[in-house]
Order: sequence, then structure tokens, then C-alpha cells
Amino acid sequence: MLRTPSPFLALVACSLFVQCTPPASDGAAEGEGEGEGEGEGEGEGEGEGEGEGEGEGEGEGEGEPVPAPGFGAIDGDCGVLDDELTSASPAAFTNYLDFGTDPYDDPADRAQLTDGGERMAATPNAGGSSLFSEVFAFEMLARCEGATLLKTETEVEYDAAGTKITDMLVSIDGEKIGVSVVRAFHFPPSEPYPTADAETLLTRKLTDIQESSAHVVAADAWTKQILAVIAYDEPSADVWNAVLPTLPAEVRGDTIVIVTVTDGADDPLY
Repeated sequence: MLRTPSPFLALVACSLFVQCTPPASDGAAEGEGEGEGEGEGEGEGEGEGEGEGEGEGEGEGEGEPVPAPGFGAIDGDCGVLDDELTSASPAAFTNYLDFGTDPYDDPADRAQLTDGGERMAATPNAGGSSLFSEVFAFEMLARCEGATLLKTETEVEYDAAGTKITDMLVSIDGEKIGVSVVRAFHFPPSEPYPTADAETLLTRKLTDIQESSAHVVAADAWTKQILAVIAYDEPSADVWNAVLPTLPAEVRGDTIVIVTVTDGADDPLY
């Protein structure tokens, strides 16, 4: 925006340039050239270094803790997703969620969930008994990776009827990520988890992820998907983690697999 020079600036300019002629007025042109060069170099270097280092280190250690507070104690791989969110390669992590002696009671404990977790707990899923395993799969992503819930299972849209669907659409570090949830639980739980069962279910879920990714509409399209495995105990998780690297590359695709081992009063998830 153009600004009209102030009279003071006009006088400064006239003191520096001999050819400067002030506007016509009483006494016009009087004193032309007087005081040429006066004050040159005055104040050079004044104030050098003022403010150096101000604010250094401000904000260090600020921000949300990892994991963020919530229902159940978290340990293991947490706050780890970075380049994996956009990489064409798969990745795998394992973490732990311990409910201690306090099982999750809904809706009495719903206020202890994140906003997205509360919304999921209050929204019916597409069927089955997996609602709370899906809720806590989201809670792990929210508390560890800062995920926010964009759409629930029934809100994500696809371009083909009958296609496989994912369980939720979230945002992590500005990336849209689909999340599919599966439970590593074998009945009776006292028996070892069969390797063949883990191979069959893991293969099916990873294949379903590729199908849902191929048919999600453009408005909901995700960068990639996470398979969140909710494991009944560590031996079950060990079986799944042992099977995963043996699967063909075309089955694994670029999916991030996060195995969460639950402990304590975790019956509501199974």
C-alpha cells in the first residue's frame, strides 16, 4: 500500500540530497544544500547483539505426554509412528494395555475415554461383539500416536456393495489412516493359540484390508491402513508376531500391524 511521506521524512531526504527542493511555500528554496553530510555514521553498531538468545529452549518438554492419560496403563511401542504412515513398506509394533483389577464398564467409565473413544462407544458398529476391542484399539492410537477419529465403521463409504470394510477412519499427523481391528483370542484361552489359526485369520484380515482400500470412495480414501490386533495374552501375541513375517509380500502389502497385548481385567474386550 502506498503511503504519503511525512513532513519529517521529506526534511530528512532534503538534508541528504542536494537536488532536493521542498514543496513551494513561504521561503521556498532557501538554504539549499546546507548541512550536507551532517551526522553521517552516527550511532553505527548501536544495539548490536541486543536480544541474542532470548527465548532459547522455550517450549522444550511441552506438549501432550506419551502415552496420554486414559483408561488402563500403556507400555511398549508408543509414539512410534512417523515415516511408516506414508512408506510403501509394511511395519510391525507391539505394545501393552493393562486394566489391572478395574474392568471397563460402559457407560459408567465412558468419560475416561478420549473424545473419539466416547463417540465409538456410543455408536453401534456393523455387528458382532467386537465393539469394545475396536474402542480400545482406537484408544491406543489416540493416546500413543495422537490419532483423532474422523469416521466410524458405518460412516465410511465405498463404491461397491458388499465389499470388505474397515473399522474406522482416523487422522494421524495429518494423514488419513484406515484401521481394521482383529482379536487374537482362542477358546478355551487356557490352550495355546494354534499357529494355523493365526496364519488363516491374519491372511484374511490383510487381504480384506487391500479390498477395502481398493473400494473406499475418494472422499474417505486413506494413505494406508493399520491392522490393530488385540491379543488375549503374550503367548498369543507371540504366535501372531511369528507368523506375520512368514506371509507373502503381496499379502502383507504396506499395512502397519500393531499387536496390543491386554492384561488384567480385560474380559469386556473378548
